[in-house]
Amino acid sequence: MKINTNVRPHASAMILTLLTATIVGISLASYFSFVSHQNLSVARSLAWNGTVPVMESGVEEALTQIHYNGYTNLSANSWTLGGDGLYHKIRSVAGGTYCEIAIQPVDPPVIYSTGYTPAPLAPSSQLGMVLGAITAPTPNPYVKRRVRVTTQVDTLTHGAMVAKGSIDFSGNNVTTDSFDSSNPLYNTGGQYDATKSKDNGDVRTNGKTAGVFDAGNADIKGHVATGPGGTVTVGSNASIGDSAWVNAGTSGVESGWSSDDMNVDIQDVNEPFTSGYSTPTGGKVGKTRYAYLLDQSDTNYKLNSFGGKVLVTGTNVTLWVTDSVSFGTDEYIQIQPGASLKLYVSAPTATIGGNGVINGNGDAKSFEYYGLPSNTSLVFSGNAAFTGIIYAPEADFKLGGGGSNPYDFVGAAVVNTVKMNGHFHFHYDEALRNLLRGGYVVASWNEIDPNEPLH
Repeated sequence: MKINTNVRPHASAMILTLLTATIVGISLASYFSFVSHQNLSVARSLAWNGTVPVMESGVEEALTQIHYNGYTNLSANSWTLGGDGLYHKIRSVAGGTYCEIAIQPVDPPVIYSTGYTPAPLAPSSQLGMVLGAITAPTPNPYVKRRVRVTTQVDTLTHGAMVAKGSIDFSGNNVTTDSFDSSNPLYNTGGQYDATKSKDNGDVRTNGKTAGVFDAGNADIKGHVATGPGGTVTVGSNASIGDSAWVNAGTSGVESGWSSDDMNVDIQDVNEPFTSGYSTPTGGKVGKTRYAYLLDQSDTNYKLNSFGGKVLVTGTNVTLWVTDSVSFGTDEYIQIQPGASLKLYVSAPTATIGGNGVINGNGDAKSFEYYGLPSNTSLVFSGNAAFTGIIYAPEADFKLGGGGSNPYDFVGAAVVNTVKMNGHFHFHYDEALRNLLRGGYVVASWNEIDPNEPLH
């Protein structure tokens, strides 16, 4: 008996199985390759984005160096001067990241920050990323990005009156405007001239509550601003805007001259010195006996209590008063032409009454008042016009005066709160922006090619 066998169906099944396995293998390989490249792409994206905070930390490091050492002493704190004229430093951050920082010593300084973040592992095969294969190190195993940051001076004055909290202009006949003692087009002999005035007599507060700024019926030739959520209350006769708006007697706030985006960093005042000071004494000059004579130029003085009749004849005189500042009837601070005084006060309360500050220069830069954090109250009720600068970030500033004559305030004031009860015309000297310099702050931030020369 002859038996015939047919193996063709088995061969066909085997071929079909092999084809199916091949297709599945190719599909799996394609899928693994897709996942691998997707994971690599995500890892690269994370590394790319993760370089930003590394660059930012470099910028912060540079700003701190500039804050404490200016741009003329950048070799401090292990910064080194390179052949490119820039000061350099390398700083580890975290997780294997680091930044290279460079500062160009100009005014204002320019900062370069280059961030380095470990690059993701490159797959050794199509399955490398999935299986976690590690390849030999590449020549540049880091993601590298660089920014160029320009800076600008952060002025301590931002208008005629700046406060952290509430401002109350409920006094009568209150006005603000501005001039520029450094530009002859906007002053006469360096002093305020109403015919050459400008409309930058800004009044600003960081306050964020409703009604934090009561403008009363003031005429403000300048901008008004509050913090987010804060509002300005205006009386029926108030006029706030540019010179044309206010001069025309237009009531209300001109469009574009009010905002609620104020957020200024008002820095506290530090002690002016720790040693090397003198104690001033009094004496008679002409027919007047003075409680204190500040007659030594470029000298640091220190007192517990300050009051009476004071004569300042020295230039660049610094006086620090620790316990009490009080000027009453017929008392005053008289600054002779050519003299200047910086008065630092850590006394809880300071009262400047009587004849106030008699500034013989007519220049706000000749008298500077600085209130330390412990100086929480400043009362000004002098009978004479005030020309000077007040910077007392923690002080509640009260201005009082009566009668029919207005009391002029030439210069600028930065305080905690303002309460006004009297007649005051504020004339902001725009030249003070360059005098009262804070630290340097970021002006612009631009990413540049990390492989190009720094400048």
